[in-house]
Amino acid sequence: MLPCLPFAIALSLALHAGVLFWDARKLSLPTAPPPIEASLQSPAPPPARHNEPLMKNTLTDDPAPVKAVPPAPPAARALPPNARAAARHQIEAAQRKLSQHLYYPPAAVARGLEGEVRLLLTITDDGSITDVVVAASSGHALLDQAAVKAAYTMGRIDWANSREFILPVIFRLE
Repeated sequence: MLPCLPFAIALSLALHAGVLFWDARKLSLPTAPPPIEASLQSPAPPPARHNEPLMKNTLTDDPAPVKAVPPAPPAARALPPNARAAARHQIEAAQRKLSQHLYYPPAAVARGLEGEVRLLLTITDDGSITDVVVAASSGHALLDQAAVKAAYTMGRIDWANSREFILPVIFRLE
């Protein structure tokens, strides 16, 4: 049995080599791509300029100026004095309650950030705050986020008469 082993190994190597070289014979080496040719061309001539100016004068040569009529002021809802006082009282009460929950972010203090955020509070019938939206940003996302968090932590506002109102939040370093 031992004399057959070298013969079997030689035959196996010959068959494998034949299969490998058969596929290699079919494949041809890729040819080298042609060299890249580049040439410089002179730039295209600029487009012809028209004698017409870029902006036309559309104003008339009429020397008499036309007076503009100021638009009529919009019909503003005139709140009675007691309603204005009640609204002011609501905002002041909300600011007092907010000041109990408001904190000045330490990162904002370190960077010296100041500003005023105006929040739009949406309130349900039972006085709970359902939504807080930044109506006017302070220009600093850090201060805006602190104001929104503080407004949500206020909880209930039982004395509010309106469903929505704008609450100014002022951040000042002293």
